[in-house]
Amino acid sequence: MLEARYLSKSYSSVPAIRDVAFSLEPGQVLGCVGPNGAGKSTTVRMLTGLISPSFGRVHFKGEDIQVDLARYRKSLGYVPEEPHLYPYLSGYEYLEMIGLLRLMPPEALKEKVECLLNLFSLYPHRHATIGAYSKGMRQRILLIAALMHDPPLLILDEPLSGLDVTTALIFKNLIKGLGKKGKAIFYCSHVLEVVEQVCSHLLILRKGQVIASGTMAEVRRDLPQASLESAFMHLVEEGDAGKRADEIIAAMEAS
Repeated sequence: MLEARYLSKSYSSVPAIRDVAFSLEPGQVLGCVGPNGAGKSTTVRMLTGLISPSFGRVHFKGEDIQVDLARYRKSLGYVPEEPHLYPYLSGYEYLEMIGLLRLMPPEALKEKVECLLNLFSLYPHRHATIGAYSKGMRQRILLIAALMHDPPLLILDEPLSGLDVTTALIFKNLIKGLGKKGKAIFYCSHVLEVVEQVCSHLLILRKGQVIASGTMAEVRRDLPQASLESAFMHLVEEGDAGKRADEIIAAMEAS
């Protein structure tokens, strides 16, 4: 369904990512992980069409997304890392605006927005301005906006950011359920424990390049480490986390 064909992006001749290639099929949940500066955000922006690659192409159902970006985005549900919302709109008004922009029928839109606001525990706050919402409430609005038109492709960048424990647990089960329904999901996160729980496939980036990819079982099989966290630290050459923590404590205590 979604294919990255050797994507490269440079800013002022400095490469952000180089030759990133992968494919995402219906029913797959692809977890994208990597340390800060690995190129995850740049990759997400190219997959959503927010920026164009310096080299390479993004294909959706066999067609370059740049050929008809508007049509591609109709099939896309996107949760950005930063919740840039309109603070003077209410949650209901924002979702209504998004639905109308997506050409959803008004009556069906009203019913779906009210249903999802209720399921995400936001219905009592539907007429409050988004500027008065907590971070977790704003994140739930973003999730509803990405899901309510039932897209076949979801691109999620740190979707659990700010969510309370209950909503995060619901959302993790939701991701698994959507995968079983045949949705293609690109899941970008720093939380390795969640990636291990919800993703069927894994893509690890380091310094703008793919250093490991495949099914979760394949990546785990090729590494001797017992946990995904240990394997990740080994692959990105970040060293021993416990040793680094001890060194920080020693530096704090130094006179």
